[in-house]
Amino acid sequence: MKNFKQEELSRIIEMAWEDRTPFEAIELQFGLKENDVREIMRKKLKPSSFRMWRKRVSGRKTKHLLLRSKDVTRFKSKNQ
Repeated sequence: MKNFKQEELSRIIEMAWEDRTPFEAIELQFGLKENDVREIMRKKLKPSSFRMWRKRVSGRKTKHLLLRSKDVTRFKSKNQ
């Protein structure tokens, strides 16, 4: 996995916490698959924060484009 600058790691973590930012957007912007994001979160967060995050995103439809409703037509950044 690539060595990221601190500000890049902060942005990856922020995007991972955001409910409406799919993992595919993180992959497009930073080249990280969901498992890579999970590894970063595990290493950078406190264990309790990591568990809370995993519980929050597991199966969440908004974090996975394939699970997301086709009715979602909100603005999408060109970076996503």
